[in-house]
Amino acid sequence: MLAATVLTIFPNTAVAEPAAADSLDGHPARCGARPRSSTPHPDLDISVADIARAAHVTPRAVQLAFRRHLDTTPTAYLRQVRLAQAHRQLREATPGDGVTVTAVAARWGFTPSRFTAHYRAAYGVTPSSTLRT
Repeated sequence: MLAATVLTIFPNTAVAEPAAADSLDGHPARCGARPRSSTPHPDLDISVADIARAAHVTPRAVQLAFRRHLDTTPTAYLRQVRLAQAHRQLREATPGDGVTVTAVAARWGFTPSRFTAHYRAAYGVTPSSTLRT
């Protein structure tokens, strides 16, 4: 149930062969995993506690499930999804349409300075460089 809830809210690319131990918690292959391109609402302000409540498990169970199935934390995963959406938005912007790095950062839940740091770490360039090209 936990994995189904998380995978309904967030995209993933996790594809693993099922193992006997997978019957102890939700496995992405059995939970209707969605591809990254079909993210329903990555801009929602959602926390680990929100996911845990929706799945009727503890926040620690959410953290363990993310680590086990996606090899990351819930927060890092959400950041990755939001950065990908921001990257797409910056790449699709056209000159004169009013899109700014600050607006894109705010749209995806980042402060401008944190957005620039995370974006540079993920893509190797600044968000303003992507916006200009």
